[in-house]
This record gives sequence, C-alpha cells and structure tokens, in this order.
Amino acid sequence: MATYRRPHFQGSIENPPRNADGNIPAESLSEMLGQVSENSVGQIDDLVGEFQRLREKLRSDGERIQREIGEYTELSQMVMQLTKTISESVEKVRAFGGSPRRFPPPATERYSSSIVQT
Repeated sequence: MATYRRPHFQGSIENPPRNADGNIPAESLSEMLGQVSENSVGQIDDLVGEFQRLREKLRSDGERIQREIGEYTELSQMVMQLTKTISESVEKVRAFGGSPRRFPPPATERYSSSIVQT
C-alpha cells in the first residue's frame, strides 16, 4: 500500500525564500508549486493503482466464492438425495421384516443352496 510522504522543499511553505525586496520570486513559487503538485499527483496515482489492485482482488475473490457456493449447493443436494435413498432402502428392508442382508451371501449359504437344488 502507498504511504504518505511529506514533500521536501528547499525552503518551507511558511517561510519561502525571498528576494531582496522581500517578495517571493516567481521561480521559487513556481518550483514550490511544481514540487507540491508533482508529489500530490504521484501519491494520487499510487492510491489509484492500489485501489485498482484491490478492486481486481475483490472481483476475483467474489467470483471464486460464488463458484464455491455453487459447488457446495450441488454437493449438499447430492448428499440429501443419497440420504433419502438410503433411508427409503432401510424402510423397505424393515417392511419385509428382515435385517439388511450382506452381499454377497456368505459362502456357506451359496453352497447350501446349490446342494438343495440338485
């Protein structure tokens, strides 16, 4: 971030260099005004540049957050649908009066079934 720096002058604004008549020479006044405006313009340019960088960062962060919210919403909906499917499946198993069967059936059940069929 840009920091404020006080302009440096060869003389001071309160007590600028004067000529023999006690007047401020036009060259000194012009030089002082030039330095003041140059420093001010430079500071303003630095601030504008910093604001533009911050604006771009906010824009890209906003886009990223919107994208992540969309991904989260989609994932949340998928989890809700999966939970509903599992719940419905458990209810169907309970309705038939059994406990959920292990798949595949144990080897003893497979062999006993084939023996009975022959």
